[in-house]
Amino acid sequence: MNNLKNEFYLRLILIISLVAIISAYFIEYVLGHQPCNLCLIERIPYGLSIILITLNYFFKKNEKFIILLLILTFCFSFAVSVYHSGIEQGLFEESAVCGLKNTNGIISKEEILKQLQEKPVSCKDVTFRIFGLSLASINILLSLILITLLTKIYISYEKNK
Repeated sequence: MNNLKNEFYLRLILIISLVAIISAYFIEYVLGHQPCNLCLIERIPYGLSIILITLNYFFKKNEKFIILLLILTFCFSFAVSVYHSGIEQGLFEESAVCGLKNTNGIISKEEILKQLQEKPVSCKDVTFRIFGLSLASINILLSLILITLLTKIYISYEKNK
């Protein structure tokens, strides 16, 4: 019975991760709010969790290890979100990560000049809020909830077998 409980929680985390990724792309492409580099980095744990939970359905024998990887993934998410929120609040200075741009497609000096003229999205500027909270602040709360839930699943894993 507890195995069903673990499966339910993993499905719930999968749904939360899908909603987080879909929401991020909706806010970016439909609502037109451009993400900063830290916002893009904060999407990685959700994509990774979707992959890990999907793999778990195929390889059940590694479930405890996948749960541990998910805990580490959301610890990374929490750390990046705290850092990002700290930049938004003025507690930390923007790092080089905030100013980096993707230069893979640049071929000519005209394209380089064009990119230099564009104003990059600053990590300290909050362009979108939900209930007065920035997406980085919401990600802090969500990451903490998921870390707590996954840790409880991991600790009780042997009892549930």
